[in-house]
Amino acid sequence: MRMKRNSPFWLNLMYLPTLLLFLSLIYYPFIQGMQISFTNWDGFSQTRDWIGLDNYRRLLEDKNISTVLKNTFIYGVGSTFFQNLIGLAYALFLNQQIRSRGLTRTIVYLPVIVSPLIMGYIWYFFLQYQGGALNDIVLLFQNEPINLLGNPQLNVWIIMLVNTYQYLGIAMIIYLAGLQSIAKDYYEAADIDGASAWNRFKSITFPLLAPSITINVVLNLIGGLRLFDVIVALTKGGPGYASQSLATLSYRTYFGTQDAGYAATLGNVMFVIVALVSLLALVVLRRREVHA
Repeated sequence: MRMKRNSPFWLNLMYLPTLLLFLSLIYYPFIQGMQISFTNWDGFSQTRDWIGLDNYRRLLEDKNISTVLKNTFIYGVGSTFFQNLIGLAYALFLNQQIRSRGLTRTIVYLPVIVSPLIMGYIWYFFLQYQGGALNDIVLLFQNEPINLLGNPQLNVWIIMLVNTYQYLGIAMIIYLAGLQSIAKDYYEAADIDGASAWNRFKSITFPLLAPSITINVVLNLIGGLRLFDVIVALTKGGPGYASQSLATLSYRTYFGTQDAGYAATLGNVMFVIVALVSLLALVVLRRREVHA
């Protein structure tokens, strides 16, 4: 008996190419990374020795790992906060009937389509100590330029803000879509009751934007916690370890010191942190959607 083309067997068969890509590009490298983290492989030689949990013990004893973890969370949580705050503000502004709304939306979204590495270098040429556009202006008023990217107290926050600037357009578009899906009947009823603009936002807009908030927060957390390109372009993780993230430290460890085993360990820890933080945010925000 011949099976019909629209039978469950044939429909499930359509998933096979995607499954094969997933297994070859994600699952297999992940398993390989786990295995490498238990070895002392240098990334190039044909042999590797099994050393068990030594790389993970080394990570716990690494005096620089606390700075790297702090930076990673600043990039992740800080970018998430500002991208959502500014993105929502833009969405509320552009949801009104104003002139040049389409042009403004395009300008805000435009940085998203630029490569993160290119965006980092654009800001590097603006902020660099020698010959930076900002310091050219500063030198008109004082004798010494400002070393913003070399200041450990500032460069992490500068990187976070550059990342925020580049991707707040995505948050804006998602919030704008959420705002436009809210029925106007709610606002008309609130106007009849004499509700203020703040009360309308607090009681109608914010609760009904819960799905958009969930999407934005989770996406922003994932992107920020694994931030790499902008850091490399602006500071290369320096000075020292001052602006390193787990992603850049893993890269530096692999290619700089040829320590693939420890680099894989750092990558695995980053994966666990991104997964746990994102899942926690997803669970908490999903519960809020239900209550909203």
